[in-house]
Amino acid sequence: MKGINLYHEVPCGTPDEFNVVIDLPKGSANKVEYDEEGGYFKLDRVLHQPTFYPFDYGFIPQTHAGDGDATDVCLLLTHPTFTGCVVKARAIGMIKTADQDGDDAKIIAVPVSKVDPRFDEMTSIDDLPKHVQEEFLLYFKEYKKLEKKKYDQIQINGFGTLDEAKAEIAGAMEAYKGKH
Repeated sequence: MKGINLYHEVPCGTPDEFNVVIDLPKGSANKVEYDEEGGYFKLDRVLHQPTFYPFDYGFIPQTHAGDGDATDVCLLLTHPTFTGCVVKARAIGMIKTADQDGDDAKIIAVPVSKVDPRFDEMTSIDDLPKHVQEEFLLYFKEYKKLEKKKYDQIQINGFGTLDEAKAEIAGAMEAYKGKH
């Protein structure tokens, strides 16, 4: 029996409310990635330094971002989920990054109210505590530090607004339609 392809068959939603497929839960040091064509999760690598993901990390299905993959999402939750979990979310902003594969924006999102109402008052990146903002920027700059060939190519260009995040998502949804 063939399973569902989470990238191609789970609906993306809209730029206002979208599905996030979790690659790895908060606290993980394993870089798990979804094989978009094969339809399975694989261990890409173990992070090369003693660090962990400070949020659940995943992707928006049926999107195609600047780096050639699905749009990345940093999902804030009360409790970590699990690999393969689908969570309905909304953006509050984004981190503008680029790496060896090109533009690699990271949407910062929270679950919709029905999933977890604890984030209802968080509507923009400005609602995220400043210290947490700094942690996120530092994380994406430093988590590849011991991967010498990748580290020198990382660019962190600050945060983007909610409107920029929605535009990024809308563009990635259109790019997917153009490719598939």
